Amino acid sequence: MTLKECKKEEKADREFQKKFKFEGSISVLTQMMVDPAATEKRGGGKNLPLRRGEILDVIQFTNEEQILCRNSQRRCKSVGAEALPT
Repeated sequence: MTLKECKKEEKADREFQKKFKFEGSISVLTQMMVDPAATEKRGGGKNLPLRRGEILDVIQFTNEEQILCRNSQRRCKSVGAEALPT
């Protein structure tokens, strides 16, 4: 990983912590795949765009309806729990 990539990731992590008022370091709890039968969503605001079969890193289970996730492009946003099978 180059120095430029490291700094870009650190900046993204700081922005994430500020936006979601997240305390402590960002660690991945588990990985989940978006339900292949789910409809694709564009996202926006605090919601992550979803593609069928995409693998997401779960950062925090915020409540029963929302899960804080990160996609392959390192974008961190909320995802509705109905899109991820249990």
